[in-house]
Amino acid sequence: MSGDDSAKRILVTGLSTYWGGRLAAALESSPGVEAVVGVDSREPTRELERTEFVRVGAEHSLIEKIVRAAGIDTVIDTRLVVDSTASTSGSIHEHNVIGTLNILAACSAADSPVKKFIFKSSGMFYGAARDDPAFFTEDMLRGHRPRTAIERDVAEVEAAVADFRVRRPGVAVTVLRFPNVLGIEVDTPLIRLLGLPFVPMIAGFDPRLQFIDEIDVVHALEHVAFNDLPGTYNVAADGVLALSEVASLLGKRALPVVPPWGTGLAAAGLHRLGITIPPEMLDQLRFGRGMDNRVFKSTGFHFRHTSRESVLRLRERFRMLPVAAGIRNPYRYEPEVEEFLRRSPSVLDRGTGSKHPEAPSDPPGQEG
Repeated sequence: MSGDDSAKRILVTGLSTYWGGRLAAALESSPGVEAVVGVDSREPTRELERTEFVRVGAEHSLIEKIVRAAGIDTVIDTRLVVDSTASTSGSIHEHNVIGTLNILAACSAADSPVKKFIFKSSGMFYGAARDDPAFFTEDMLRGHRPRTAIERDVAEVEAAVADFRVRRPGVAVTVLRFPNVLGIEVDTPLIRLLGLPFVPMIAGFDPRLQFIDEIDVVHALEHVAFNDLPGTYNVAADGVLALSEVASLLGKRALPVVPPWGTGLAAAGLHRLGITIPPEMLDQLRFGRGMDNRVFKSTGFHFRHTSRESVLRLRERFRMLPVAAGIRNPYRYEPEVEEFLRRSPSVLDRGTGSKHPEAPSDPPGQEG
């Protein structure tokens, strides 16, 4: 695998999402990136300095125009939703499947400048069942048909990406499958579950879980963007932990409050008490899932945190919640302000105190 020395022109889809914003911010600071363009139907939720935001949905004709006009060579699709509580099943399916098909269509023209396509996927591709292997490798398929809408979406979009790989052999296509993500800022159903005063468990089950820290998610996407790594990779941190061990590390009790039968109905009942367990999480709370990460590590990637260390970082987040709640000041995108900060000759460069580098210089004979 060799790095690409030419400066990248990168399109990030889903700029308003947590992952799209985090990735764009990281790419901005890289000298190997000439331009970052972010697209989404909603405004960014993170302050960005040189990422150009274009408000557009997943309409393939509009995205294709952006790709061509900006000379985009790398597309990173961060949009996949794996939380069924985020919206209705119909809108999530439209977003996941139809949206991905449109983005792939935008990159499919024979003369497209796109040379690399990176898709952020999920370990839900493998499912979770009693007879699963201890660790899934990338060449394994799930042993049973998808049972939930989210799992069906993941299988369908990966099939679409695989078809794109066959149709466009000149494009390096990379699929990254991530396990449960933990971190200081990221919000997921599992983190909300672990944030309860006790950790709910299904009676009779203590599943093995594997994690990845949010920092490693972003670095993994960067790693693939700057190296030629076509293929599919499991991007999971070293180590697995029983759910009871996770609870212990968080300083909490694990309580078997969900019966092993009628689990879906029991989960619905808990929802009325403020405890939300999405359908796609139930089998994992029974059987867990492990993912073999050796292939991705062989590319030279180094995980900054193990699964255990990721849990300990989450414990620190929970400890600091009362403090963070009092100082949180969410970012709000204001187009006019962003345009002023980027383009106005009145804006000084933060590092030098001189005029904004893109601002026009004083005309001849008008120096102060």
